[in-house]
Amino acid sequence: MPLPEVAAPTVAAETPIEASPDPTHDEFGAYVAEHGVPDIIEVLLPDTHGVLRGKWIPGTAGGKIWGDGVAIPLSIFGLDVWGREVEETGIHIETGDRDGICRPVPGTLKQVPWAPRPSAQVMLSMYEPSERGGETPWELDPRHKLAHQVERLAALGLHPCVAFELEFYLMKPAPGPGGLPEPVFPASSSGPARQNMYSMSDLDAYAGLLHEIRQAANLQGLPADTIISEAAPGQYEVNLYHRNDAMAAADDAILLRRLIDGVARRNGLRASFMAKPFLEFAGSGMHVHVSLTAKAGHNAFSTGEAGEALLRHAAAGLLATMADTAVLYVPSYNGFRRLVPGSYAPTGVSWGYDNRSVAVRVPNGPEKARRLEHRIAGADAHPHLVLAAVLAGMLEGIERQLEPPPPLTGNAYEAEAPLLTYDMAEAVRDFAASDFVARAFGAEYQRVYAVMKAAECAAFERRIGMLEYETYL
Repeated sequence: MPLPEVAAPTVAAETPIEASPDPTHDEFGAYVAEHGVPDIIEVLLPDTHGVLRGKWIPGTAGGKIWGDGVAIPLSIFGLDVWGREVEETGIHIETGDRDGICRPVPGTLKQVPWAPRPSAQVMLSMYEPSERGGETPWELDPRHKLAHQVERLAALGLHPCVAFELEFYLMKPAPGPGGLPEPVFPASSSGPARQNMYSMSDLDAYAGLLHEIRQAANLQGLPADTIISEAAPGQYEVNLYHRNDAMAAADDAILLRRLIDGVARRNGLRASFMAKPFLEFAGSGMHVHVSLTAKAGHNAFSTGEAGEALLRHAAAGLLATMADTAVLYVPSYNGFRRLVPGSYAPTGVSWGYDNRSVAVRVPNGPEKARRLEHRIAGADAHPHLVLAAVLAGMLEGIERQLEPPPPLTGNAYEAEAPLLTYDMAEAVRDFAASDFVARAFGAEYQRVYAVMKAAECAAFERRIGMLEYETYL
C-alpha cells in the first residue's frame, strides 16, 4: 500500500534549513486540528546507546504529554544496549528508581505513515524534578550534553551548521526463531554479490521502498536529500540537508533511522544499521558535516586567513581528542571491526583536504560551504553524543588555538599517523581516564558511560565464537 503523496521540500541543496520557530503550548491541539486525534502517540526517548525507549499513549490523553509530561525512570539511562540494568552505574533500585519528567521536544510531533493505524510520534527529553519544585535537565540525557556544547559555542559568537549522512543495509527478516537476517543483494548483474558503488540499477532494484522513504521523510518534515547506492551490495546512504540548528540535526538523524526501519518493515524487509554486518564488505558509517556560522550570518571558516586559522584550530582539536572520545563514535563491539585499512573507514588520527581516507576531511566545494566532515562514527552511534563530542573537540582546538599536523595527501592508510584503537576495552579505558571528557561531559556522565560500555565489552569477551568451536572442539 503506497504512502500518502506529499510535496517535495523546496530547499536548495546548498541552503541550510533554519530551525523551526518554537511552537505554542498547544502544539498537540494544532496537530489534532490538522490530522484528527491519533489512535496512539508514540513517545520516544533515545537512551544512552541511541536505542528508542518510551510508551504508547492513547491519542485521547495526548494533551497530558504537553501538560504534565511523561514519567519515565531516570535509570533508563543506566540500561545496557540490550535493555538490562547495569547495576554498577548506581542509579537503579539503590536510588529508589525515581521517575524523571520527560518533556516533548518542540517540532518533533509528526505522523507515523508506516503505522497500521493513525499514529503520531514525538521525541522526549528528560528532566529531574527538584525537591524545591521545578525541574533541571537530567545530566545523563545525551540531548543535554549536546545542548551544553551548543551553548559554549554560542558564548563565542559561533553557531554550528550540521548535516548527517547515514548508511545502512537492507536485509531479509530472520527465517525463524534464533535465525539471523539475511542480506539483500540486488540482482543487478550475474555472478556473486560484489561491490557496485553508485549503481543506478541497485537503486532501481528497490525503487519502491526508497521512494517510500523519501515520501515518509517529506511527510514528517525530515530534510532528506540524496539517496545513493553505497560501497557494498544492498547498502544505501541517505543524506540530510544542513541545518542551522544542531539539536534538530541530531534529532533528524535519530528519527531518520526509525523511519528507514519502519518503511523497510512495511515492505517485508529489515534495515540494519550495524556498523560491520559483513567482513567482506564495507561497514556502515554516520558522517557528520559541521561548519560554524558567525554572528553576521556568514560561514566563519570562509573568511580568508582568519577563517582558515579557525578551521585548522577546530581540526586540531578533533585530532587531539579523538582517542579519548573514540568510544562515543564507535560505541559497539562490532563497530571496531569497521575500522580496517582500505575500507573508506578511517584507521588513523588524521586530517586532509578532499581525502576520503582520513578521519577529518575538508570536502571540496565553494568557499562559502567550507566545513569539516567527521568520518569515524558508525551508523549505530548516538547522533547527539557524536555531535556533542565533535563540537567539544572543535572547541578544545579553538579555545587553545591548537595547530594540526600537515594535512595528509594520498592514501592515509599508508601514512605515518597515530592509529585509532581496534580494541573496545582500550577505547573505554581512554574515555574513563580522560581529563578532556570530564571537562566536556562531566565526571558523572564519564563514569556512568564508561561503566556501561565496560560491561558491554565484557559481555562479548565472555562469549566463545563459532570459529573457536570449529577449530578446537
